[in-house]
Amino acid sequence: MSPKSLAVFAIPFLLSAQPPAPLQEPWDGVPEAYRKVPYGRFQIPSNATEWKKQRPKVKAVVVRSLGDLPPRPKDPQVRIVSVDKRAGYRIEKFVFSNGVDSQVPGYIAIPEGFSGRRPAILTMHGHGSSKDNMFGYQPTSQNVAEMLAKRGYVVLGIDNYFNGERKGTGPAGDLEVMARGSDQEMSLFKLNLWLGRTLWGMMLRDEQIALDYLASRPEVDPSRIGAQGMSMGSTRSWWLAAIDDRIKAVVGVACFTRYEDLIAIRALRSHGIYYFVPGILKHFDSEGIMALLAPRPFLALTGDRDAGSPPEGMKTLEKILSQVYSAVGRPEAFQSIVYPETGHVYTDDMKQKMVEWFDSFL
Repeated sequence: MSPKSLAVFAIPFLLSAQPPAPLQEPWDGVPEAYRKVPYGRFQIPSNATEWKKQRPKVKAVVVRSLGDLPPRPKDPQVRIVSVDKRAGYRIEKFVFSNGVDSQVPGYIAIPEGFSGRRPAILTMHGHGSSKDNMFGYQPTSQNVAEMLAKRGYVVLGIDNYFNGERKGTGPAGDLEVMARGSDQEMSLFKLNLWLGRTLWGMMLRDEQIALDYLASRPEVDPSRIGAQGMSMGSTRSWWLAAIDDRIKAVVGVACFTRYEDLIAIRALRSHGIYYFVPGILKHFDSEGIMALLAPRPFLALTGDRDAGSPPEGMKTLEKILSQVYSAVGRPEAFQSIVYPETGHVYTDDMKQKMVEWFDSFL
């Protein structure tokens, strides 16, 4: 594959079953007062030296927005619960303590028939799914573990705070299972805010603990770890890489989102409350977060009818990130592919491009 820094268009193998997002002109219908919000502007570096000086300040803003997070446990007390033998790989189910409020279940797929330490992928599920979807126990389009493991990648994924086996483990316990599905997400958001933390920060903290475990495995080359995910998992992948340099390559499917443009098309409702953090827009939009990935490879795969990814915002992100990657001397390490007439989906073509990206860069 020859990655390109410019956005290109491709025809997906599968079209979204979800109705396409309605189109509207930016700022049409937005009350005047909300058009004057003092959004911060990201300063695009002109060269690698300038970015080297600027990057620590940008990263400090991003980390600070996540709140006062507890230190990660030095010993997360990982327990292997079961082993599932598959053709060409095995899946170990594990549980670790996040040291604050949760026992976190996950799976790790270990390829067989390969010698030496292997590259690895930390995979992250979407808002309404779980680790079981990514590892084929409840098959959906997010099932990526098998194809990656058979290519020689170690693959690890966990359940997010309010998904999978962690449902009913929030502040209200099983009341949150019996009530509306969003109740646990909301109660966790509120409680963490009281404690000076953010739910998003705690979610990323869990992923960092999972990354600690992944990097410690004897089968894994810790210098060759990538991250991928769809929807909420996509957003976690580039946020995680922004705050943790151990992630060496990223593929984000859907949710290639610029925040000001969400406001411009009246679509803040398109994203759950879990990922909203204080203060970020005073400094810069999401391009500031994504820029922290440079010069590490970053591939964005998005439908042009993805309700959570305004097209004008994607164009702005493509332009700015292409400039950042060019400034650091790696224009080939950023690529955005926008799929026409496509909604919030993970298609077969996207999966193929995800695998090719990691094959090229890990």
